[in-house]
Amino acid sequence: MKKTNRKKSNQSNFAKLSIFQPQKFKFKKKCPLSLKGSPEVDYKNIKLLRKYVTENGKIMPSRITSVSQKKQRELSISIKRARNLALI
Repeated sequence: MKKTNRKKSNQSNFAKLSIFQPQKFKFKKKCPLSLKGSPEVDYKNIKLLRKYVTENGKIMPSRITSVSQKKQRELSISIKRARNLALI
């Protein structure tokens, strides 16, 4: 009986949500590479670059890593340079 009660309560909460309601809380993550004391983006810093590359070797998008546009461009350029020099 408890399971059926849960379903009803979840459905009622879901019915209250609407796509057209204004978002009250927008959480914006800060760029981890723009903070004080953060490591510098460089093609020689392989340990840092590996965090932003998938297992298949693709560069992760900024919406997943929450990196700013400026730092994302620097990251992509340095990853490409490291690939050309066979560091990655």
